[in-house]
Amino acid sequence: MSRAARPSEITLPPVNQGWDNLYQFLCSQFPRIDAEIWAARFRDGKIHWHDGTLVTMDSPFLPSRRLCYYREVVAEPVVAAAHQIIYQDSHILLACKPHGLPVIPGGEFVNECLLERLRRDTGLADIAPVHRLDRDTAGLVLFSINPQSRAAYYQLFAQGQIEKTYQAVAILPEALRQAPLPQQFELQNRLEKSQPRFLMQAVAGEANAHSTLSLVARQAQLGLFQLTPHTGKTHQLRLHMLAIGCPILFDPYYPELLPKAQTLAGPLQLLAQQLRFIDPISGAAQQFCSPRQLAAWSLPPG
Repeated sequence: MSRAARPSEITLPPVNQGWDNLYQFLCSQFPRIDAEIWAARFRDGKIHWHDGTLVTMDSPFLPSRRLCYYREVVAEPVVAAAHQIIYQDSHILLACKPHGLPVIPGGEFVNECLLERLRRDTGLADIAPVHRLDRDTAGLVLFSINPQSRAAYYQLFAQGQIEKTYQAVAILPEALRQAPLPQQFELQNRLEKSQPRFLMQAVAGEANAHSTLSLVARQAQLGLFQLTPHTGKTHQLRLHMLAIGCPILFDPYYPELLPKAQTLAGPLQLLAQQLRFIDPISGAAQQFCSPRQLAAWSLPPG
């Protein structure tokens, strides 16, 4: 059994929707977790208010209070690939994560994530990701290490003031194998949750996702793309690549969801390669580039 080193937090809804106690609330909020697991966590003292006060199964639901609990998994996967710290100053830390490593705990991962690795590396307890990458995607992630300036870096992403560039490798359709380079595509559409809920789908309606996709090099049937997301919807780049007939190589979700047990020939060939922004504290222009390369692309772009 692997237990999270730090508690997860949940803010209770502002309105009680009929829960007599915290036990009923947690069971209703997390239906995939067996009710006996919640009962055991209460008995073992693994659930408490944000101030550290332990609660019991009969503790009343208190609207808008912050509740903490410790996530546990029977067997946590280990990601052997290393991460790298690219840059650090008194406000931010930039790290490059490998494929398969989540940024924060989730699912079957409780301690094996980039956030916990960086806490161990730096000894900094108060560190927070300013944005996220999918677990399948490798590349650059920006962290705040100074609570006083954290909001300024969150605002960079909230206001679209950070320019992100990704690289991807895909198998090209016949029409793109002889086309002149570069080939550029502008994609704008509406993406919403699908089923299962971790998938997304394109639907009719006002666009909420916008990407620029550029085919910049070819090797036989493979194409190297530079991708610029102008919005940040979940799986946006995967779906926009699919929309132009170039699903990203080794994608386990699109165009079809593959069984979890199925082993692919390699990790998803998607890399968060560059971040560019004006630092909100120093005013300096910042540009960072990932030292990682996509394994399916053996030659530099021509």
